[in-house]
Amino acid sequence: MSDTKTSAPDNTPGQAEDQDLGAAGSQLSTAPAEDAPHLPSLGVIGWTRWFWRQLTSMRVALLLLLLLSLGAIPGSLIPQTGIDETKVAEFRKAHETLAPIYDKLGLFHVYSSVWFSAIYILLFVSLIGCIVPRTWQFVGQLRGRPPAAPRRLTRLPAYTTWRTEAEPEQVREAALALLKKRRFRAYLSGDAVAAEKGYLREVGNLAFHIALIVMLIAFAWGQLFKSEGNKLVVEGDGFSNTLTQYDDFKSGSLFAQDDLDPFSFTLKDFKGTYEPTGPNRGTPRTFQADLSYSVGAYGKDKKTTVKVNEPLEIGDSKVYLVSHGYAPVITVRDGKGKVVYRDAVPLLPLDGNVTSTGAIKVMDGYRNAKGEREQLGFQAFFLPTYVKGNELASQFPALLNPVLNLEAYHGDLGVDSGLPQSVYQLVKKNLKGFKDAKGAQVRENLKPGETMKLPNGAGTVTFEKGIKEWAGFQVARQPGSGWALAGSVAAIFGLAASLFIQRRRVWVRAATGPDGVTVVEMAGLGRSESAKVPEELGDLAGVLYEQAPGASDADEDSPGDRSDDDTPTPTPHPQVAPAEGAETK
Repeated sequence: MSDTKTSAPDNTPGQAEDQDLGAAGSQLSTAPAEDAPHLPSLGVIGWTRWFWRQLTSMRVALLLLLLLSLGAIPGSLIPQTGIDETKVAEFRKAHETLAPIYDKLGLFHVYSSVWFSAIYILLFVSLIGCIVPRTWQFVGQLRGRPPAAPRRLTRLPAYTTWRTEAEPEQVREAALALLKKRRFRAYLSGDAVAAEKGYLREVGNLAFHIALIVMLIAFAWGQLFKSEGNKLVVEGDGFSNTLTQYDDFKSGSLFAQDDLDPFSFTLKDFKGTYEPTGPNRGTPRTFQADLSYSVGAYGKDKKTTVKVNEPLEIGDSKVYLVSHGYAPVITVRDGKGKVVYRDAVPLLPLDGNVTSTGAIKVMDGYRNAKGEREQLGFQAFFLPTYVKGNELASQFPALLNPVLNLEAYHGDLGVDSGLPQSVYQLVKKNLKGFKDAKGAQVRENLKPGETMKLPNGAGTVTFEKGIKEWAGFQVARQPGSGWALAGSVAAIFGLAASLFIQRRRVWVRAATGPDGVTVVEMAGLGRSESAKVPEELGDLAGVLYEQAPGASDADEDSPGDRSDDDTPTPTPHPQVAPAEGAETK
């Protein structure tokens, strides 16, 4: 297939044949025709037209897609303000020179930066500007007909011919019926049948590009309206889907509090089992949380079980089970025996065996032996399975031999200073440690039911027998995720169709030769060089040869045969061999 340009109004026979062949292979693709390079005309309109052609070209779309992929790399390597403010603050502190540069480049908020948004929008516009004309052109091709057969079918890549005693009309009718049966779009044009197949290639190509637009829209929609929050819930406690209930929360720039789905739930029980023996000892086997939940202010309570990768779906929100740990129940009494604190204290795991740490803070109601108001703080270290001789880590994640290590302090916890602090960390700046008779820091291992006495009648701390468990939940709202998934699937199938389906055309000419014998010619043409076209043409020719068999009295010098000088050079693709006695190229 070649494109031929003429420079004179009167065409020579060779030029006419080239134009004829070019017409046969025209519009095998919906890609816009490339104009010869030239400078745009001066003026605003000329420059605008030139810029639009460049923007909507396929090479620019691929370049923008590459830039978008490269631009996402810093968002994966550099801490982002919308994901983890703490890590961003740590990075600023550790890299005082780079941090200001990253701020100017917007690398701490890549996906909302001006340059990333510009690439994103340009890619979106480029895809739309590329798809619209291709779609319009493809619709025109579907409404039209395949081009008529070239005068010399022998010049096409796949070709075969034979002579038959059947009438030309019978051959053409048989060829038309055969091609339609093989799902070709076929019609009669003069002394030949023109047929075309493989339109799904262009459908797949357009579907792929449309799917990219759908994914871009879904991604943008999800980033603008998304929300994601985490909440730690102890057995017996509940959660209501409001901003004040979350331990941490982040959302898109267009998210509003009214977008939260109204629901609440209570953690009734958490169950976790582990592999007891073997090389996988301690490996989790099951994690599940039994919940009681309700939707809306007056919804009825329902029961459900949330497991890993099996979230609870309420409206557009999904409640995932993401973590778990233990919450020892602690009772603190003052010197007179009055209970000043009693609660389950969640402790954070440090390893796979749920060795946990945390802080217990008694902020109100406590008076020391002198009757003065004070605050108490305890550094807690919990081992679900304690083994004597190894007090640094638990040996198994289940509660086989639980031990709670407490280190006691008194003074000012710093919670009234107005400065934020973690509930799991003990700020010891204004605290004093309790000392024993030898002047050492009071520190003691407690088993469930045991009590630690504070020095000088300062009170007691009891590790209650009922050890509760806690579960960490993530409530995520990601609008557009369904569209993104649908777009991804459509893009895969569209790309597969555009790669593996070939657009091809077949012509069958049947005409009466000078000796009165019908000469049948068949030729095929594809968008690219492929063995499929000659193989398919050979199969079609074989079927048609059975309905119009070769003439038995054909002599070697008849017009349907070729001499050695007229035989074309064989092409590198497999030879078309429709039937015995048929001449092939």
